Amino acid sequence: MLDSRIILITLLIKLGVAAAVSSALGRSREFKNLLFRDERSLTQTLGLLAFICVPLGLGVLVRVAVSNFYAADISFETTIILGILIGPGAALIGATALSLPAVFHGEFLALPFLLAVAITAGIYGRFVDKEEVWSFSPFVDLSLYRWVRRTLLRPRIDRQILLLILIVAMEVLREWTARISHRRLFALVSDSWLIRLAIWTCAAMVVGIPLKIWNAIRIEQSLEEQKRLLLEARFDALQRQINPHFLFNTLNSIASLVRFRPEQARELIVKLANILRKMLNEHDAFVPFRDELATTDDYLSIEIARFGAEKLSVAREIDPATLEIAVPSMLLQPLVENSIKHGLEPRIAGGVVTLRSRLERERLIIEVEDDGVGIDPGRAHSSGVLQGNGIGMRNVRERLEVLYGDAALFEVMSRPGRGTKVTLAFPAQIPDADHPASRATLTAEPRR
Repeated sequence: MLDSRIILITLLIKLGVAAAVSSALGRSREFKNLLFRDERSLTQTLGLLAFICVPLGLGVLVRVAVSNFYAADISFETTIILGILIGPGAALIGATALSLPAVFHGEFLALPFLLAVAITAGIYGRFVDKEEVWSFSPFVDLSLYRWVRRTLLRPRIDRQILLLILIVAMEVLREWTARISHRRLFALVSDSWLIRLAIWTCAAMVVGIPLKIWNAIRIEQSLEEQKRLLLEARFDALQRQINPHFLFNTLNSIASLVRFRPEQARELIVKLANILRKMLNEHDAFVPFRDELATTDDYLSIEIARFGAEKLSVAREIDPATLEIAVPSMLLQPLVENSIKHGLEPRIAGGVVTLRSRLERERLIIEVEDDGVGIDPGRAHSSGVLQGNGIGMRNVRERLEVLYGDAALFEVMSRPGRGTKVTLAFPAQIPDADHPASRATLTAEPRR
């Protein structure tokens, strides 16, 4: 018979062992992927069992090898977790693995007892909703309070309380078997009812602690997935918004030439067809900057034909190192369109649109500048141009925010009568693999 103080210390350490092992496993991405799958192959099930049973099997080995160190053995509670989370078949395999160190130590009832626990827990797990399993609370007093309150208001079978009763009943059976089998089965045994109550309560809490820790991780992953889907939906909506806007304005440009310069209008229609074909054939969220410049050149060709080469010209200051960097598709065209429409078109003499790119400390800097009329403060506040609130400008700004968050810069600087410059800055790489836009397929070679 163990001293009561040793038992109480052992119970406290067991709670710590359960929390430490659960937290350590929860930091493994592979473990989380295996644990939270709706369906698993045999290989994946065995991998999940290895994650759980290897460290806890070593705990059983430590318990039988080190005198008076009983807290490392939580094989009983682990078998229950395997049964309710993975199923009876996997729990039987796990129970066998966990009982082997004890069997080799002479505790021959460890294997049949844990197999019986695995079957019991597995049957329970098959007949309850997984959400009820995940929501099992280690705080037994609160569970009892909720059970009493719910039962008085609406009598029904509470499966969480049923799990609590099963855990306590199997712990009582383990204690009784250990008493009569003369060390053929390990259990903490005491004649004090208070200590025995603490042992039963600890068993339920050791089952509940991993469930609570892993459920918190599961909920966090679910929230991240919902956030990812929301960002994906928002990004797709913004991506779709730019196409009709671009098409509407380009068709207006062509319409102005149809009657007076039909041959030139035909050439522009061919260029527009090329642009639309490219947009329809490419579904990537990202393209090499080289391809983005090519698409912008097609658009500029349309606008130069409309205005005339004497009124609209294009200058480039492009760093060759930026050409293969991945950028959000349809990024430049709205900015160039804004420069022509608001900067150069109102100016009688026309002007120049300058495109610049460079790398600064692993950030891609893109500038679109014109020497047009600029934006006077009154018109800027009323139209929101300086804040990027026009349809095309807002689209670019919001897409950068969705993709890069605070790492992106969108800045509009204008001097009335001297021109406007729009500056973009963002990391020179695609966002991380969990980001919705990372679905894009990107090749280093320019598309033809």
